[in-house]
Amino acid sequence: MAIPQQRRQYGFTLIEIMVVVVIIGVLGALVIPQFMSRPDQAKVTAAHTDIQALSTALEMYRLDNFSYPSTQQGLEALVIRPSGTPAAKHWNPRGYLKSLPSDPWGTPYQYLSPGAAGAAFDLYSYGADGVAGGDDFAADIGDRTAE
Repeated sequence: MAIPQQRRQYGFTLIEIMVVVVIIGVLGALVIPQFMSRPDQAKVTAAHTDIQALSTALEMYRLDNFSYPSTQQGLEALVIRPSGTPAAKHWNPRGYLKSLPSDPWGTPYQYLSPGAAGAAFDLYSYGADGVAGGDDFAADIGDRTAE
């Protein structure tokens, strides 16, 4: 007569599962706070990237039209043909940007031409707080003395 073989069940015990959950919880408690400030840092990096793209488009505009748009014409001159002075005689019919970006906090980038201290233009964002000045992530972002 054949002896029935015992079946061995494979799987994890409740204790093993709880140990893994505790380890994951401890790791999460240590790692997550390290990444909590990353969204703000990512927004600052995105603002720097936008400002670089806008500066490049402004240079292309200047090469075509022999001057930067005035403060009154603004950055909109990169998307639609501006009126007023200085005249955009050789404005590119395709524009210089497809659309005008807002800063990562949803406010328009600031543009002054001519800029302060003899600069060709100033291009910047007010940062997270949306007002001039500030510290850390609320500080102004960009070059207020771009040339």
